Amino acid sequence: MPSPVSQASKRAIGIDFGTTNSSIACADRTGEVQLAQFPYLGSLTDSYRSLLYLQQTKVVGANTLKSWTGPEGIEQYLSADVKGRLIQSLKSFLSSRNLHSTEVFGRRYTIEDLIARILRDLREKAEQQFGVRIRSAVVGRPVHFVGAENREDDDYAESRLRSAFELAGYESVGFEMEPVAAAHYYESTLDHDELILIGDFGGGTSDFSLVHVGPTIPGRERVSGKIVGNAGVGIAGDAFDAKIIRNLVSPALGAGSQLRSLGKILTVPNWVYIRLERWHHLSLLRGRDVLAMLGGVHAQSLEPEKIAALIHFIKEDLGFHLHRAVQKVKSDLSNADEATFQFSDGFVDLAAAVQRATFEEWISEELERIAGCVDSLLASSGVLAKDVDMVFLTGGSSFVPAVRRIFEMRFGKERIRGGNEFTSVARGLALKALDVPSRGYAKLHPTLLGK
Repeated sequence: MPSPVSQASKRAIGIDFGTTNSSIACADRTGEVQLAQFPYLGSLTDSYRSLLYLQQTKVVGANTLKSWTGPEGIEQYLSADVKGRLIQSLKSFLSSRNLHSTEVFGRRYTIEDLIARILRDLREKAEQQFGVRIRSAVVGRPVHFVGAENREDDDYAESRLRSAFELAGYESVGFEMEPVAAAHYYESTLDHDELILIGDFGGGTSDFSLVHVGPTIPGRERVSGKIVGNAGVGIAGDAFDAKIIRNLVSPALGAGSQLRSLGKILTVPNWVYIRLERWHHLSLLRGRDVLAMLGGVHAQSLEPEKIAALIHFIKEDLGFHLHRAVQKVKSDLSNADEATFQFSDGFVDLAAAVQRATFEEWISEELERIAGCVDSLLASSGVLAKDVDMVFLTGGSSFVPAVRRIFEMRFGKERIRGGNEFTSVARGLALKALDVPSRGYAKLHPTLLGK
């Protein structure tokens, strides 16, 4: 059975397949780690967007389905006059036992098929850069997948992710918890031993691990004995985004507005706006039944211009543009006390000033749950905050000041560290792959999903 280390090259592969972004790293026997880079809008990026764009075109009278992933998918989507189907955040669906597949231009694809399409492109592009055949890897996974309510749900989600790797042409994969992978990376920078708390903030989950690290810690193969405890909660960047959409976008698109039906005044159905808040679900609203329902709502609405804007938003599949606008204002609020949210596509034009304090009020419940998860981990592990030597925060939401304050209040600002926030997990996974033997890694039967 092949191990995650190529016997020919003595190089190992780590893959961080994220809800929003993915990255892939290659480590050699000296411990040097290389990140694959991808062209995007005239420059290079370490982050491979975890998305799939499908476009149906007619060639000699027949419909042909083409697909692109990652940065290429974004560029194709942005340049298309008639938008195809943009599918994002597929990792968020893995724990769902109700969502197995989706229909795209009349064909049905499983969630595993769609994820495999992204993973295969990521593998092939990395192979070109690293100059090595990639069929094995150590792969990151959250402590708890989005939507998972128990161990069985997490196991189910992991099995689906493993199946996606199988479809993408991998012969063996091993899984490591993402915060532990970040600990492997942090450990590589140390010349002394520490008890550290890792906080890994992804798009869908916030995960935490207490780990003993350092050059004299026994078990350099990083066995579980070094891990003091793990905890996670299904709240992270996407949940913060949802609150921005709920307060700034949905009202302009008719949330809470009214319609007149059979002589009664009713409220516009709220479930549409719940989907809108999870911006990666927006493409799921493009079905004929949903659009027909909204057409009826528009005809009866007391504010028809807002419902017309909502219909336009859905038909044009503007979820990606919305996500970029939300990410920008969130980033701006991490650097200033006030920022301006702006979204415009010529039909829908939104602009609003936002105070950082207001944003923090919107996400106060999520902040409390994250803080509660950290406190629970300390309590269950029998570790006092004063005994934690260092806190290493990684992932995009680790930049949010209110998130950092959770850790500063418990551990002190001087013990907070960061670095390579978007790639530390992939780097750590590659280092893990150097140490792990082949035993315990499931054998997969490679079958490629055609382009």
